[in-house]
Amino acid sequence: MLARWVRAAHTIRRSFSAEAWGESRPKPASSSSGGRDTLGRRLLKLIFPKRSAVITLRKWAEEGKPLRKYELNHVVRELRNYKRYKHALEVCEWMVTQHDIKLLPGDYAIHLDLISKVHGLGSAEKFFIDLPEQMKEQFSCTSLLHSYVQNNSCTKAEALMEKMKECGFITSPSPYNHMLALYISRAQLEKIPALVKELKENTSPDILSYNLLLKASATCNDVEGAQMIFLELKKGNIVADWVTYSTLASIYLNANLVEKAEYALKEMEKRVSKKERVAYCSLITLHANLSGKDEVYRIWKKMKSSFCNMNDAEYTCMISSLVKLGDVKEAESLYNEWESLSGTHDARILNVLLQEYIKENTMDKAEKFHELTVQRGITPCYSTWEILAWGYIKAKKMDKALDCLKNGLSSVRKWEPNIEIIEAVFNNLEMLGDTMGAERFLVILRDAGHVTTDVYNSLLRTYVRAGKMPLIVAERMRKDNVELDEETHKLIRVTSKLRIGEVSTILS
Repeated sequence: MLARWVRAAHTIRRSFSAEAWGESRPKPASSSSGGRDTLGRRLLKLIFPKRSAVITLRKWAEEGKPLRKYELNHVVRELRNYKRYKHALEVCEWMVTQHDIKLLPGDYAIHLDLISKVHGLGSAEKFFIDLPEQMKEQFSCTSLLHSYVQNNSCTKAEALMEKMKECGFITSPSPYNHMLALYISRAQLEKIPALVKELKENTSPDILSYNLLLKASATCNDVEGAQMIFLELKKGNIVADWVTYSTLASIYLNANLVEKAEYALKEMEKRVSKKERVAYCSLITLHANLSGKDEVYRIWKKMKSSFCNMNDAEYTCMISSLVKLGDVKEAESLYNEWESLSGTHDARILNVLLQEYIKENTMDKAEKFHELTVQRGITPCYSTWEILAWGYIKAKKMDKALDCLKNGLSSVRKWEPNIEIIEAVFNNLEMLGDTMGAERFLVILRDAGHVTTDVYNSLLRTYVRAGKMPLIVAERMRKDNVELDEETHKLIRVTSKLRIGEVSTILS
């Protein structure tokens, strides 16, 4: 394929659809259309992914209304902006079937990105392979690179970068920015200097490049390195944005450089506008970290005067900040405000208060709060159950902790094992010599698809502590396809000399 790409590189026109691959975030349809009926409005009203965008497009055409390419590109941008990827992909797929619509490389780049988001990386790779040769160019390659980065496929991303260099497809900092983001996410900071050197040789860093480099400095608390990057940014006449100063403020805070952090926050706020709504939450969080209670309230008041409604993420941010500042009563008041106004019933918001109650060892209050939220129709998520489980572990109420973990695991399709809580549960059960609880926890973990040698060894240690002999452990391990290690054999020898314990009804 590489040879094909190299040949194609000399013949491909570097055409690019500005409307298909624009950098700026689109404005909602309502901002420019008043109360008119627009295609964008109709598609945004679909809401549920199962509804078909194609049906909406066909009906629009049947009504004799035009379907022009630039308008469809605008609709796709709008849908992506609202994370309606499935409907955006359906619009792209419909455009491919229209012979009177001429698609450009940028259109295919967006199509590929949407396939990756909706159907996964494998489907995106197949789409790329099946593209016409003249469309396998800079923008589609960059889109594929972005998909590799999003899926943490480092080897594939590095191989694609090399191919893009050979084909002369790297004419902007965008591919390098993708690789910077990948190396930062993987904590492979040692690869960054060589990448930056190459970036400067082939093109010029942009503001995103510098923000990523500052983020890399933040991960290792490198204040001096961050200051050098910021100085280089200014010398290069690059305009710093709110993200730049947000990262700097965070770095200074971690280094306890309070005055510099306060200065960075002032500069950050100067660059915040309604278009960058998420920046307000960053401001609130950073001021809370500075123990700036008055500033936190000021920013919140400013947000409420700027926007009609606060979303869940903003309420979570403010409630978390108030808890951090020790103003739990005000946090509770704000939670009640959210509950009365929001219809989302997002359990992650109540988790902030629940965690604080448990941290302060007020388990009774945590239990009552949990019961009240359930009565009000809020369904606990896995995190809610795990937080409660930690509370019961601290209180040595292991039966209730196991109940919570069982409920939590039944609320998720696939569980990413939390080794810390598994060890905490077994340590407490072992300390108590609670073999029945250990057997029950083993069954809970088995049902969640997580039975390991360590899990069985923890069970055996509990039996040793209780002075009891478990039944047919080796056979059960073989049935679960779990290997016996040296510690397992040692523990089985020890328990074989103990008295036989009561036969558990939990054993499977």
